[in-house]
Order: sequence, then C-alpha cells, then structure tokens
Amino acid sequence: MVFGRLLPKEGNFFELFNEHGNHIVLGARAFLQMVQNYGDRTLREKYAAEVDAAERAADKITAEVSRLLHRTFITPIDREQIHELINAMDDILDLLQDSSEVMSLYDVQRIGEDVTRLTEISVRCCERVQHAVTLLPRLSNAQVAEAAIKTCEEIDRLESDADRVMRGAMSRLFREEQDTRELIKLKAIYEHLESISDRCEDVANLIEGVVLENS
Repeated sequence: MVFGRLLPKEGNFFELFNEHGNHIVLGARAFLQMVQNYGDRTLREKYAAEVDAAERAADKITAEVSRLLHRTFITPIDREQIHELINAMDDILDLLQDSSEVMSLYDVQRIGEDVTRLTEISVRCCERVQHAVTLLPRLSNAQVAEAAIKTCEEIDRLESDADRVMRGAMSRLFREEQDTRELIKLKAIYEHLESISDRCEDVANLIEGVVLENS
C-alpha cells in the first residue's frame, strides 16, 4: 500500500526518552548541589538556575514526543504507553523545579539533614529511572527485560525509603519545631521531596507494564 509506505514509522521515541532521562538526572543532581550548598546564596541560585534549565529542556522533549506521535504511523510500543511515560517523566522534573521554587518563595533559612536525605534518595530514584529508560529498546532480550524489572523494583524500594525518612522527619518537626511558620515551610518541603520519589515510582510502574507487554 503506497499510503502506508509514505507514512513515518517507528520514530526516535527511545532516543527522546533517553535524552529526557539525562535531563532528569542533571536536574536532580543540580538540586542536590543546591541543597548541599544552601548556605551560599550565589551557589544556591546557580544550581537553582540549572534545575530550571533542565526542566525547560525536558519540556521541549516532551512536546517533541507529542508532535512525533501525531506524525508516526507505527510506534515501537503502544501509543498510550509512550504518552503516559513521557508525561510521567516530565512530572519528575516539574516537581524538582517546584521544590526549588518553594524553598525560594518560602524564604527558607536553614536546611536540615532530613531535607538532604530526602534529596539524596530522590537523586538515586532519578538515576534508576534514567537507567530503566535506556533498557527499553532491547526488551526483546530476556536478560535486558529482567534487568529492567529489577531496576523498577529498586525504585520501589527507594520510594519506600523516602516514605520512612519523611515520616521520621515529620515526627521530629512536630515535636521539636517551635516556630509555626518554619514548621509550615518545612512540612511543605518534605512533602514536595517525597513526591519526587512517588513520581519516579509512577514511571517504574509504567515501564514494568511495557516490559510485560513487549518482552
């Protein structure tokens, strides 16, 4: 059929996923640097700007995936899976940017160990998301499919770790923080940071579905 031969097939969806995953990791690591250097206003603003840059770059990729879906006749995995996966990945960077902005808008003056620990878990989650995404083009290989599932399970465990850290942080916050304004600020920050690992788990669940359907 001539019409079918003229329509674009496959597209470079996996390459776009990989590129988006790289921006997720860049944004997460910049956010960690911001937290670790929070006392230095110049460095804080520098790394916050890097988080923003990663989020904007990822937004462009998300838009390109959407455009490519409209132009592509045959996709390497289900169209709805592509749409859900790229949007779930974009949610991760949105939350990283939101967390950075909340710290600035709330004029948070001090960052405790709990914020650092939650951020470190978020970074590890983002790195595992990036790794899982790189495996998508080779899921027909049984070993690769198994590796993808194991990576998704790691993300699930990290999300559980983040839950435990946040529960402990909230408990200490309500027991020890005397300033109501600081309590409200830190509570919001803890919730934002824990949500990053939740969004990573959403991506992991989607990738597990892709593995089960395509391996």
